[in-house]
Amino acid sequence: MKHFLQKLASQLMDCNVDVQSKEKESVQVTQKKIPYSMDSLSTWYMSVTQKTDVKMPRKKRTPSQWQSPPVVLILKDMESFTTKVLQDFIIISSQHLHEFPLILIFGIATSPVVVHRLLPHAVSSLLCIELFQSLSCKEHLTTVLDKLLLTTQFPFKLSEKVLQVLTNIFLYHDFSIQNFIKGLQLSLLEHFYSQPLSVLCCNLPEAKRRINFLSDNQCENIRRLPSFRRYVEKQASEKQVALLTNERFLKEETQSLLENLHVYHTNYFLVLRCLHQFTSSLPKYPLGRQIRELYCTCLEKNIQDSEEYASALQLLRMLAKDELMAMLQKCFKVFKSSSEKQLGNTAKRIEEFLAQFQSLDAEAKEEEEDTSESQSKGLQKTDLYHLQKSLLEMKELRRASKRQTKFEVLREQLVSFIDSLAREYLLLPETQPLHEVLYFSAAHTLRQHLNAAPRIALHTALNNPYYYLKNEALRSDEGCIPNVAPDICIAYKLHLECSRLINLVDWSEAFATVVTAAEKMDANSVTSEERNEIIHARFIRAVSELELLGFIKPTKQKTDHVARLTWGGC
Repeated sequence: MKHFLQKLASQLMDCNVDVQSKEKESVQVTQKKIPYSMDSLSTWYMSVTQKTDVKMPRKKRTPSQWQSPPVVLILKDMESFTTKVLQDFIIISSQHLHEFPLILIFGIATSPVVVHRLLPHAVSSLLCIELFQSLSCKEHLTTVLDKLLLTTQFPFKLSEKVLQVLTNIFLYHDFSIQNFIKGLQLSLLEHFYSQPLSVLCCNLPEAKRRINFLSDNQCENIRRLPSFRRYVEKQASEKQVALLTNERFLKEETQSLLENLHVYHTNYFLVLRCLHQFTSSLPKYPLGRQIRELYCTCLEKNIQDSEEYASALQLLRMLAKDELMAMLQKCFKVFKSSSEKQLGNTAKRIEEFLAQFQSLDAEAKEEEEDTSESQSKGLQKTDLYHLQKSLLEMKELRRASKRQTKFEVLREQLVSFIDSLAREYLLLPETQPLHEVLYFSAAHTLRQHLNAAPRIALHTALNNPYYYLKNEALRSDEGCIPNVAPDICIAYKLHLECSRLINLVDWSEAFATVVTAAEKMDANSVTSEERNEIIHARFIRAVSELELLGFIKPTKQKTDHVARLTWGGC
């Protein structure tokens, strides 16, 4: 309990005091002089919150009448917390509630019943318990992508492979949003470090300003970009010469291309959100339930050519009017919430579709009245021959016409309109000139940093220590054993040449042969017996380290032998 109060007091008094109160001598308490008790915490809280004018005495106030903010204490993992300490703290703090208002937040990984299992009724009755649940990690991931990548506010973007690496690590390894953000930060760092033209990865006005100050080498880097080279090949011959020789014309064209890239992203994300509103609630979710799934599909390939997209359009052609109207209203809100005006006509067109769907109700009522009148007129007295003849004529007319209803025609027009938007605006980023400026695509580099491969790293370090140590003395040809390498590296490379069972005597002699080749200059300083003892001790330590790493293990099949556990160089 003393340690608990000590940690609580040190965190509160060192971190949660504002700058003005820290300047006061009464609050500046050193770590050693803090009396760790609830009375000291109450005194500290009174001194911090004394600026508020409260007419009602503090002792007469109920928790609902607190004007000063309470202290919030978060226990991340309640199940692993010491039960006796937690019970004592709740009992003590309940007696100081008026002087030290406190809110406890328990992080529970299993079930809320654990609160009553860890705390007896005498303690839990002192708590006013409210249950709340955080969002799922997948929803947090969608929010991060929505705020950082699916927007034109931040120009930096990820290619399909890089985004796939980050999402796979998140979904199949750790479910950690913090690690995903670190991977995103690493991608940003790698992009600005490895791409010379990342200086233009900023907001559009600043990028246009920086283009005017590009050096000759940077202009040459623009000309070397694969997307820019494809763009130049499509131009007329005169414009090609100007782009390849005239720096001023190149800068003007680069400004225009970056502006087109900005417009492309604006339209892209609006249409992407609109398409997501139409496809996120379809049966079996052919294009995914989350917008990140649809975004990854659009980055990977032309979505218009995929089978999932075709099945989604087929399902849209089977929806009822109420479902289509709900989707249209959500899509209309997406376009209205955008401050950009590139797709202003699209919002009007969606509004027209909404009005047409609403007008179908009135027309349907009129048609029902007309059909009822025609049926009443058709119910006249006639003989059997004429009745049979009229029925056959009506049947033939229905077969010949097979006309669609107005709703079906309007629904088909709506699906065709959505399809035209997707085909026009959801183009691959690789089709846009200068997309390399904004998109980070080095998925292999990112995978090397984030995907741990300890066996490969161990083999590389032991087989080629120069790879990590960068010492020129350790550089050697493949298959050779440098005599100045660390002992464990020499022992490891020697064990690679052995079969399933390794003779320790032979291994030790080979180790001594390699090591003494590097120590001939020190042969006169110590006797041969002492040198052999030192080499033997080094060999034993290297073998023990290899056993600890899991490369060998003792065996009883043969005396003075160990068994090799790894094969294939890893």
